[in-house]
This record gives sequence, C-alpha cells and structure tokens, in this order.
Amino acid sequence: MKVSIILASYDSGHFHGGCGQGPDVLIAGGLVEALNLAGHDVAVEDIGKVGDEQEREIATGFAVCNAVAKNVRLACDNGRFPIVLAGNCLTAAGAVAGDTADSIIWIDQHGDLNTPETSAYGFLDGMALATTLGLCWRPMTSAIAGFQAIDPTRCMLVDARDLDPDEKHLLETLPIVRAQCADALVKVGKLKAAGAARTHLHLDLDVHDPEVLQVNRYAQPGGPNPDELRQLACGLARSIPIVGVTLSAYDPAFDPQAEVPPVVGELLVDFLAAFERI
Repeated sequence: MKVSIILASYDSGHFHGGCGQGPDVLIAGGLVEALNLAGHDVAVEDIGKVGDEQEREIATGFAVCNAVAKNVRLACDNGRFPIVLAGNCLTAAGAVAGDTADSIIWIDQHGDLNTPETSAYGFLDGMALATTLGLCWRPMTSAIAGFQAIDPTRCMLVDARDLDPDEKHLLETLPIVRAQCADALVKVGKLKAAGAARTHLHLDLDVHDPEVLQVNRYAQPGGPNPDELRQLACGLARSIPIVGVTLSAYDPAFDPQAEVPPVVGELLVDFLAAFERI
C-alpha cells in the first residue's frame, strides 16, 4: 500500500516544542521501517516551519492546518493513504479538508468541544473538534483550502472521559454519537445511517490508560490499553470507509522509556493490514 506520513511538528504554535516533538520521535523510533517491513511504500513529508515568526498560537495553528490540508490533498491525488503525525488535535481540521472527509471518528480522552465563549482556559486545542464541526473559528477554517465542516450527526466521540461542564451541556444538545472503546464498533452503523461515506479517524494518543501508557501531561485515569485501542482501530478499518488518519499529542518528555513509538508502529501496521483486506 502507498502511504504518506505527514509531519506537523507543532504544539500551541511552537515548532518542535512539547507535543510538537512527538512526530520526529515516532519517525526516529522506527515507524517508517516498521511500515516498510510490512510491505508498504512509505513517503514522509514534513510541512516544516509555517505561521508567523512570533509563533502566535491561533495564527500558527491555522497555518499548520492549511499546510496539512495541501499535503494531504497531494497525497490523495497521488494515490497515497495519508497519515498525519501532529502535536495538536486542531490539525485534524486541515486533514479533513485535504482528504475531503464527510464524517469523523474522534478518539480522545477529552471532548475538545470548547469554544472561545465557553473555554475556561482559552486553550485552542480544547476547541479542536468544535472547530472541525463548524461550531467556532469559522472565519479561520474558511481560509483552509477545501474545508467543509463535519455535520455533528456524522461524528463519533470515543472514550471522552475528561469533559468540562460546558462540553457536557453541549453534548446533551448535539447529535454526536457517544461511545466507549468497547462498544464503538457497534455504533458505527449510526454514522453510516447519517450518510457517512468518507470517514477521517482521529487518534489522540492520550486516550490510552496512563497506568499502562502515558503519552503527555494531560492524561487522566481510565481509557483503553494499547491492545484494546489497536483492536478498535482495526475493527473500524473493516467497518467504515476511512480516508485518512491523524495521530496527535505525544510528548516524548513523558515517555522516558520510549514505550510509545513501538506501540504506534504496531497500531498502524495492524490498522493498514485490516484496511487492505476490505
């Protein structure tokens, strides 16, 4: 299978800072070699440094989205399956623009459903899914080439266990499909019934149970272990047409034993094997 790995090495506007170090460490940890060994033709593209010199979070975050959208679109045009390695979850807004997804499965311990009006901390990445669903930052997303907001009826939020009060309230009013890792496959039919035909899979690696695998400072108790998450990803690959993947939020500073890179490699190798069997 022809695969493009697209590196977006930013965290909150900072190039190669915090979780922005994760993409390079995953590559250095043998990801390309693992995929090549599994028989895949892998190309690696790095969006490099984008945004303004002051590294302002909002301006740079959406510049990253635009660069990712262009790289993902080029990969798709060349018959390659796009996998985006990102520091921030907001990058998924660029990925869905590039792969023209009409639906999204968002696997994350957080809801990422705050807006500028509801966010207690003003953390842009806490608005990532809300942005992708067109609930906020619409002038910024309108500048991302090809961006179309995902209808909430075609969104599944998996294992979101750390939610702000306003996110909980919003989830009571939106038709987002809620699921846990254990029952997500059963609920995929709801996305299909809503018209999902081109699904983007977003994996925030901090969804993992931190007692088993800690990937950043934000980890909260609970969540799937690596085997459970890998099995879910493979099941999704067999259950619904997935057109692209983002993986985000790995901060190597919280992984002193370098446990995360081989876990990601095994996940993607098995996911692509399941994907190819469709």
